[in-house]
Amino acid sequence: MLDNPADPVLTEGYRRCAYLTKEYGTTYFWGAALLARPRRRHVHAVYALCRLADDIVDDQEVNAGRSIDEITAALAAFAARFRTALAAGGSDDPVLAAVVDTVTRTHIDPECFDRFFGAMAMDLTTTSYESWDDLCGYMEGSAAVIGEMMLPVLQPMDPMAREPARDLGKAFQLTNFLRDVDEDLNLGRVYLPQEDLRRFGVDVEARTVTKEWRAMMAFQLARNRDLYRRADVGIPMLPPRSARCVSAARVLYSQILELIEDVDYDVFTRRVRVPTWRKAGIAGRILITGPATARGSKRRVGHVA
Repeated sequence: MLDNPADPVLTEGYRRCAYLTKEYGTTYFWGAALLARPRRRHVHAVYALCRLADDIVDDQEVNAGRSIDEITAALAAFAARFRTALAAGGSDDPVLAAVVDTVTRTHIDPECFDRFFGAMAMDLTTTSYESWDDLCGYMEGSAAVIGEMMLPVLQPMDPMAREPARDLGKAFQLTNFLRDVDEDLNLGRVYLPQEDLRRFGVDVEARTVTKEWRAMMAFQLARNRDLYRRADVGIPMLPPRSARCVSAARVLYSQILELIEDVDYDVFTRRVRVPTWRKAGIAGRILITGPATARGSKRRVGHVA
């Protein structure tokens, strides 16, 4: 329970955060369902802030006719509203009030949000990344930092859980990049390292599944699975309910890689997704049986350097 459950602004704010998570972040939603209600609300709040910032940058309908400068200003204004609310300890905006409540109660380091908003701003000016290291530099603020934000909510029993949490954030985002190649091209962005595209002889702009494309994607999936394995070591460092939550999200996200393989790496003509019924079923099974990262993927590949 919240310390002040009668606060109508907070109640409404957490309700809206839960809606945003269920509507747009179903994997987070089903994973968080395994947490006690207060912790679940905090996951929803962190997700909601990230979602709202991402929408400012990527919502094509809202941004139609707007210049990069105008979108940049809108993102900066949202970040400033959040920082003002955090400094004041609350907000009249229900969602921001819930986010501030979460950050304050769980002691999330405010510096995390500086890195996050910096990465969101990069999306407005950077359309491609030359190397894997360059892409990791972007994911530092767009993905690894999300793992850091979630850790205080999950209450790890070992400080060594930080790096695996960061790796899991990057694993989730790389999975999104591999699934959403076509959508990102429509936004004028390529998140596949340019050096990898050249190495395998791939013209991603052609949006065609060739033997070169399959080889390049197989390499990226192996890299992605390596990140998941590195993240797995952190799950036993969490208390039981948090471990179940993270395990469910990890299993669900990693199954997207299998679905990409099942469609022969054709991410141009369809958007693969794990059905909601399967997400609910896996979450329910992990609630009963406990963390199950080893059962999350039926395929195994070698280590990627």
